[in-house]
Amino acid sequence: MANNNAVMECLNKIFLAEISGIIRYLHYSFMIMGHNRIPIQKWLRDRATESMDHATTIGEKITSLGGHPPVIAAKVEETNVHTVDQILKESLKFEEEALNFYKDLVKLAGDDVALEELARAFVRAETEHLDEVRKMLRTS
Repeated sequence: MANNNAVMECLNKIFLAEISGIIRYLHYSFMIMGHNRIPIQKWLRDRATESMDHATTIGEKITSLGGHPPVIAAKVEETNVHTVDQILKESLKFEEEALNFYKDLVKLAGDDVALEELARAFVRAETEHLDEVRKMLRTS
């Protein structure tokens, strides 16, 4: 591994981002109203569950490398605008940030093939999320 401190710092950023995803998507799921509430709420709760799964995987990687996952609440910006369009735009920004953290981890993995493959798998998942959100934002 190229620089264990840099890797650990990146993993901690990812962990906090995924923890914030749990809070973010769960909050959004509560705020959806209207006749399309049920499928949108389910999609958002699925994203919260996925963020929890990602945080669990990253937390396990942190501890396997001798680190200690952060025990602080991740900051989540609250705009108090809860239209589906606004929520999707905020989700897009969040997913782009997470994708960039995972891309950084790929670069930092060095000769740790397992870490690189883990990071690449998350890059693929986050890219697919971005594609999905962009499609949801399209009107034609």
